[in-house]
Amino acid sequence: MSEQVLLLVGIVVAAFVGINIGGSGTGVAFGPAVGSGLISKVGAGALMSVFVLGGGWTIGRRVVDTLGAGLLRGNPFTLETSIVVLLFVGGALFVSNLFGVPASTSMTAVGAIAGLGIARGTLNGGVALEIVAWWLVAPIVGFWVSAVVGRYWYDRLAATLAIDRTGGFPARIDRSGRIPTIRSAPSATTRELLGAVVVIAIACLNAFSAGASNVANAVAPLVGSGDLSMNAGVLLAALAMGVGAFTLGRRTLETMGNDLTELPLTAALVVSLVTSALVVGLSALGIPASFVVIATMSIVGLGWGRATRLQELPDTPTETERPAALGAPVESADAPGAVEADPSIDEMPTTAAEPAADDTIAEPAADDVDALSVADLYKPSTTARVVLLQNAVPVAATIGSYVVFRAVPAL
Repeated sequence: MSEQVLLLVGIVVAAFVGINIGGSGTGVAFGPAVGSGLISKVGAGALMSVFVLGGGWTIGRRVVDTLGAGLLRGNPFTLETSIVVLLFVGGALFVSNLFGVPASTSMTAVGAIAGLGIARGTLNGGVALEIVAWWLVAPIVGFWVSAVVGRYWYDRLAATLAIDRTGGFPARIDRSGRIPTIRSAPSATTRELLGAVVVIAIACLNAFSAGASNVANAVAPLVGSGDLSMNAGVLLAALAMGVGAFTLGRRTLETMGNDLTELPLTAALVVSLVTSALVVGLSALGIPASFVVIATMSIVGLGWGRATRLQELPDTPTETERPAALGAPVESADAPGAVEADPSIDEMPTTAAEPAADDTIAEPAADDVDALSVADLYKPSTTARVVLLQNAVPVAATIGSYVVFRAVPAL
């Protein structure tokens, strides 16, 4: 097979990986914004494409360098090995999507490349240990930050973000002048407009973090082999992720996925902000970070923090009397590890829950909510199962890559 044909195959495989990443990432990034009617699916795809490119072009290069050159010693990538590694990443993504396993793209990509390094004796142990160490630390940090928020500030945030919706998007484009300007809709409140800006801004931050951490997963082997330049690789990955946002992303936005987007608005914003901040920070250090794993532990931490508060409340109400302010994420029966919440709290968007005059949080009537217990907020057995599933796919990619490159030295 000629070199040009091999390169074309490599580009197609890289694009396939990027499309899958973009499709799944769009639901996570823009699910709350689309679900609350603040932005359309087309608008979400457009913003996803722009901010993915921004994240990949500015910070994502460092992660490409780590996976394409730093993780392995010497120059182990050839065009053939690059294609095989990308096939493992794309195949693992396909299998995880098929079985609904919330696998980490970054961990899978690192695992496939590490399998090659172990088989050829070129793995840079220091870099590998640094990546693994951050993989352990970042989810713990996400857990505890979210747990503190859940214990001490969540109810106030939920009341603040419970926005009255007047219908439609709270802003409009005024074309009466020479230059179109954005103005608030006639019936929109300032609080509604500011809330919409916050929701969309955090969604864009999610998209930026996806670009920063995930462009490398699609093109690092091809850039490392020298078959693509850094600029061409980042553009290819960002373009493919944008295509995924407009195609596969429509489905993930419609169903709201199996992860963050099933959370109520407040919880989704807390988890998104904590996770994106950690992912962007690690990407700036050149560490391929896992949004899925960090987000899962952030969800668990948020629920655990609220559960500890619920345990300490005196004279806990009965199941029929429990106030809605204690409503919190509960596990979905449809997706292990996914989290749901009482829809009366801050589900996007319904009625406002304004703070009371004495600056305390007003609580809705008790008969508006479902029964809730500490066990609903945090279940260690399910948490352990989700973490196990999230690591199973990367481990399988590592072992499969090692076996293939060990058995076929000519690759």
